[in-house]
Amino acid sequence: MTPYWRVVLASRPRGAVTPENFRLETAQVPALQDGELLVRNHYLSLDPYMRGRMSAGKSYAAAQALDETMIGGTVGEVVASRHAGYAVGDTVVGVLGWTEMAVSDGTGLRKVDGGKLPLSAYLGAVGMPGMAAWYGLNKIIAPKAGETVVVSAASGAVGSVVGQLARLQGCRVVGIAGGPDKCAYVVDELGFDACIDYKAGRLDADLAAATPDGVDGIFENVGGAVLDAALARTNAFGRVALCGMIGGFGGADMAINNAKLLLINRLTLQGFIVTEHMDLWQQGLAQLADLVAGGQVKYRESVAQGLASAPAAFIGLLQGFNFGKQLVKLI
Repeated sequence: MTPYWRVVLASRPRGAVTPENFRLETAQVPALQDGELLVRNHYLSLDPYMRGRMSAGKSYAAAQALDETMIGGTVGEVVASRHAGYAVGDTVVGVLGWTEMAVSDGTGLRKVDGGKLPLSAYLGAVGMPGMAAWYGLNKIIAPKAGETVVVSAASGAVGSVVGQLARLQGCRVVGIAGGPDKCAYVVDELGFDACIDYKAGRLDADLAAATPDGVDGIFENVGGAVLDAALARTNAFGRVALCGMIGGFGGADMAINNAKLLLINRLTLQGFIVTEHMDLWQQGLAQLADLVAGGQVKYRESVAQGLASAPAAFIGLLQGFNFGKQLVKLI
């Protein structure tokens, strides 16, 4: 049997995530059974939703089990197969977890073209984050040309795609990000009309200045004060796509002080989990792949090296240290 490394959840966080919540350990690849295949993962995706899975509280999905491989999206190569639908050399995307190798029966896997785009793109702009952007913008905000859309965590894997898609649809797009470097990237590289640095301490005033005609759509990844500031600028019949609440993972206050505007402005606020809309993935991913391949949608990555770096990279992600999509290179 072949040994490999994996990261398991050793304990549940009490407040902020710490390195002690994880354990790096070795495992052995078992003999493949009929209908199974072995994947050597090349990249691991780190995403904010993982923090919710680490807790035992009620959520939209089952909690991550203790002493089991941490959940996570992966892209890799089939290195052995006893599955009729997969051959050695196929490139596959799945949710195989924080592990160098994994055995699968094919459930949840999809083949991708390793020659069309870099493999890492299938975990970002042409993967789950891209689909979250595509779904929330097109199916919830459904913007019209000329409307103003505000995107929080605008330099991240999801927000960066949202803003570029909205610009392609003729919208004025205002991002919110942390720090002048991220804001400069959002405007100069991604083409947003403006970006507000929430760390500068003038969130409300700066957002008001950047949205003179009000806000018609909000794509929310942060929550708390950031969402509150955007709600204060909404026009009547605005739409809010609630994709994430990363601002609350460290125990910050997530109260919505401007909740009355939901009624006054007759707003539509809808939370969504993109994996509940798999019927649209083929359509959305095909569009995203074409846009990325054609250079119309750009992306940026933060890449940690080696599986042992995953816990620190994940903690950094929750603290906003990443720039763009956070990945771990495994090979």
